[in-house]
Amino acid sequence: MVKRYDFLIIGGGVAGMSFALKVARAGAERKAAGCEGFKIALCCKTTLDEANTAKAQGGIASVTNLLVDDFEKHIHDTMVAGDWISDPDAVRQVVTRAPEQIRELVQWGVNFDKKEDGSFDLHREGGHSEFRILHHADDTGFEIQRGLMEAVKHEPQIEILENHYAVEIITQHHLGVRVTRRTPDIECYGAYVLNPETGKIDTFLSRVTLMATGGTGAVYATTTNPNIATGDGIAMVYRAKGKVEGMEFVQFHPTALYNPDETHPAYLITEAMRGYGGILRLPTGEEFMQKYDPRLSLAPRDIVARAIDNEMKVHGIDHVCLDVTHKDPEETKHHFPNIYQKCLSIGVDITKEYIPVVPCAHYMCGGIKVNLDAETSIGRLYAVGECSCTGLHGGNRLASNSLIEAVVYADAAAKHSLQMVDKYEWNERVPEWNDEGTMSVEEQVLIAQDIKEVGQIMSTYVGIVRSDLRLRRAWERLDLLYEETEDLFRRVKATKDICELRNMINVGYLITRAALERKESRGLHYTIDYPHMKEEHPQEVW
Repeated sequence: MVKRYDFLIIGGGVAGMSFALKVARAGAERKAAGCEGFKIALCCKTTLDEANTAKAQGGIASVTNLLVDDFEKHIHDTMVAGDWISDPDAVRQVVTRAPEQIRELVQWGVNFDKKEDGSFDLHREGGHSEFRILHHADDTGFEIQRGLMEAVKHEPQIEILENHYAVEIITQHHLGVRVTRRTPDIECYGAYVLNPETGKIDTFLSRVTLMATGGTGAVYATTTNPNIATGDGIAMVYRAKGKVEGMEFVQFHPTALYNPDETHPAYLITEAMRGYGGILRLPTGEEFMQKYDPRLSLAPRDIVARAIDNEMKVHGIDHVCLDVTHKDPEETKHHFPNIYQKCLSIGVDITKEYIPVVPCAHYMCGGIKVNLDAETSIGRLYAVGECSCTGLHGGNRLASNSLIEAVVYADAAAKHSLQMVDKYEWNERVPEWNDEGTMSVEEQVLIAQDIKEVGQIMSTYVGIVRSDLRLRRAWERLDLLYEETEDLFRRVKATKDICELRNMINVGYLITRAALERKESRGLHYTIDYPHMKEEHPQEVW
């Protein structure tokens, strides 16, 4: 089946939905002026409420309290956290446009906690010099997702396609043209999408395509991300010969709840809890962050994660602890109701006992390379959110900068694509997908096992601390899985499971290759082979 859309959006988190709402609003204005509106597809691989956005607990960063905060402080904090390799233009764009996007989120029905005087109740998180984190208790991402879902569902121009899985984006390659990484004019004509009702792959033609597929955490054995975070968009664009950058910079959140029965996803203990006054300790009660950074428990995530990893290895323990027992119990339960209940469910009363925590894979700072308008290296294709690499995060993401990056770049992508969309036509020469083949039960079992193996390889060899030996071992094992999986993919009918496996292997390869190529320890990438080769970048550089 062939479908045609003006805008095809692949991914249903904050990035995809905010873009959809912005182009839908423009379409409504066109209709009001007597012109034809837009046909918009919002395509997500599960349901809208399962997007990674909904898992974000801490909050969204924006300068709002102008009595003590300003843009230059937020820019400086972002550059410091990014180890001075963030793109200064991207940083300034996100920081200065953030307040406007916060106002728009509120207009769409998103509720942020406020004080009695009506001002925002701001949190402070690791790496931030001021209180600038807007939040909704300890489930900010869920509240943003809820508000945007309600707005999207009331927009008639947006067709919501849940449980539709994008298999590949369509380029000249599918028209029989040889496309390489040196091809200068690659264009995207839409995507091949797996229809859950028929089991067949439909052809979605589009004038503009937006990739908003989220992160890559599921390629690791333990992650705070949902299982759907398999790096699909990054892998699809890479296979289409698009530019991908910064993949070595995988952020490991320092404080996931230590619970061996729940690792994929692990339950996140928000950074806001350390901003609230939580103290990292060994299970014996001894503090340790003073050995690593003068900011103690409020140091940026890369420093805290490595410190915890080192303490666990030195002491032979499987977790450390986060202590909020010195805080007012009722205040703790008020600010962190979900964390309180979650910990209570495993027998830990956080008002009286330490929270057992451990680092695990959390956020991809690299991804599909985009410019300030969110354009990728492939024409007619944009990328926003965690699957993109804007340059904002550099070597390490500053806490709560991700959600605001997503809405700022969704706005930039909407403005630019609305200027371009009428210049494009649907490419009617695109062939339909050949979905011949069958899959045996035995092959399905092998796919499930290979997915687990990817996670084990990545967590064992491409984790918080790396070495050339470990990275080469990961490369060799991923290469073997790649050959086996590609051979199987050519023979069988495409399913979501085998497509996700292909994408996970591609993403694992990209992370490993980028890590091998960076011959220094920088930001989130720490290697024992080059521990002291980090170049010093003075502040004047940016």
